[in-house]
Amino acid sequence: MTDTEQLEALRYPIGKYKGAEDLTVDLVSEQVQALADLPGLLREAVRGLTDTQLDTPYRPGGWTVRQVVHHVADSHLNSYIRCRLALTEDNPVIKPYEEQLWAQLPDARQEPVEVSLVLLEALHQRWVALLKALAPLEWKRTFLHPESGINSLLKVVSFYAWHGRHHLAHITNLRQEHKW
Repeated sequence: MTDTEQLEALRYPIGKYKGAEDLTVDLVSEQVQALADLPGLLREAVRGLTDTQLDTPYRPGGWTVRQVVHHVADSHLNSYIRCRLALTEDNPVIKPYEEQLWAQLPDARQEPVEVSLVLLEALHQRWVALLKALAPLEWKRTFLHPESGINSLLKVVSFYAWHGRHHLAHITNLRQEHKW
């Protein structure tokens, strides 16, 4: 494996997101369950890590474990809000954010991960409750992302189920590599 391929494997440990074109309302329950399970899995993945370990990048040039945990909270909070906007407005235009810059802010680099773990537990409880209550037609509600275009709730849930597994693998693979 070349150095480029090794870095790509570290960057995308479960592969790149493949899309949800064939995802139906009937099949979305697996994705919702992945969102429900993520906070506990993430908590377990960082359990017992020291500050030095939390401040270790998962790959050369990548975020630290601490930044990854805070990023998941930031990203999923934004997605939750976007879902609510799509359910209450007709195809609203959402505001993107600069995730790379958010990860460099002092709270993302220094705050204990417990802050974001607690936030994710509460956030995912609300988000999953909302998603489980949706009627079939509501899954087709959309918002417009200025960079990625029109996104249905089906697509969003599929992506964020992948997103959680993706970042969880960054942490668990790093732990395995270092035998932490």
